[in-house]
Amino acid sequence: MSAGHVARPRGADLDALLASRLRRTLSDGVLDHRIATVVLDDGFAQWTVELDRGRGRVRRGAARQPTLVVRGQATVLADVVAGKASGVQAFLDGDVTIRGDLGLSLQLDGLFSDATDTDERPEQFPRARVAEVMGVRTAYLEAGPRDAPPVLMLHGLGATNASLLPCLADLARDHRVVAPDLPGFGNSAAPSAPYSPAWFAAWVEALQHKVEMRQAVLLGNSLGGRIALEQALTHPRSVTGLALLTPSPAFRRLRQLVPMVRLLRPELGSMPLRLNHGLVVEAVRAMFSDPDRLPKSWYDAAADECVRVFRSRAHRVAFFASARQIFLEEAHGRYGFWDRLPGLAPPAVFVWGDRDRLVPSTFAAHVADALPDAGSIVLEDCGHVPQFEHPAETMAIVRGFLAQLT
Repeated sequence: MSAGHVARPRGADLDALLASRLRRTLSDGVLDHRIATVVLDDGFAQWTVELDRGRGRVRRGAARQPTLVVRGQATVLADVVAGKASGVQAFLDGDVTIRGDLGLSLQLDGLFSDATDTDERPEQFPRARVAEVMGVRTAYLEAGPRDAPPVLMLHGLGATNASLLPCLADLARDHRVVAPDLPGFGNSAAPSAPYSPAWFAAWVEALQHKVEMRQAVLLGNSLGGRIALEQALTHPRSVTGLALLTPSPAFRRLRQLVPMVRLLRPELGSMPLRLNHGLVVEAVRAMFSDPDRLPKSWYDAAADECVRVFRSRAHRVAFFASARQIFLEEAHGRYGFWDRLPGLAPPAVFVWGDRDRLVPSTFAAHVADALPDAGSIVLEDCGHVPQFEHPAETMAIVRGFLAQLT
């Protein structure tokens, strides 16, 4: 080093970026109600961003009890803050890890970028939005070209839109993608409601109008797949196709348990319930055929989010109400799911996992009987979440289906 040369302090770029980004309102309404502390950690230095109802300030050092911790190399963190890289893609690539409020991390992704750079930020990078839909404050991610073919993604029971990130990141290259947190889940409000397939379908119809996606392909996982089916059955003109990943249909067996389940009121969720992080991790791992395919950091992030959401009484009640409806739904009869299913009008593809412990792949035979023209694929060595366990194969199926619709 030559005499008189002063080395640039490590993290100086991130210092300047954070300072410049936080001089303005962050979120266009997304974070107007949030008070939180976010720690960015590059392994050598830490920065604490203090959020206060849509505004923020930064200081060096780590907060004692942060709401969210994002770890990654300084260059990666700087690119995300600058809007040059997608935080979602960095998470999927393993370049950053998330602990704490996963939903907040998704809302922050892209919100730091300066208003003057918005046009330069790649269209496929997700942006956080919020809207009032059927009276429900709804948080959602939007990505992809505005004029591209639309895809609406619906997550499963107990999950959030984070469970569909592999699908969102892939399709946003050439589709307009909207991925909401369902009412009662994640960062969306949890109203007092029946949480039945019909109620969710009415909400989906209102959401499609709100986000100007009045005709769209619906991609749903688990409960989200069941909601997508209900939307297509009740509002077929709003749905151009269905990509269904292990959808949860009405139970055909164990119907003798229905009277007992009927006695279990959703208000049970009002009771205080503290989830153990380790037990949640094990529950999530059980959804996969080979849980070691996923990095430990992803399980930690998912468990943190579940523990966080379940601290809310209203969200606990919503979870129990949604789960109860799955058990109580009529299988047969005038309003029975299986007797209505042959009337499905939009084209559909069903993806099942041969080692799914929640929605057995044996449902594939019943779907084939009801919808002989629908695609139905059983993935080998696959559990309940194919988009994470076999992302390339799952997205090849989804993209092949979308190509047939054009």
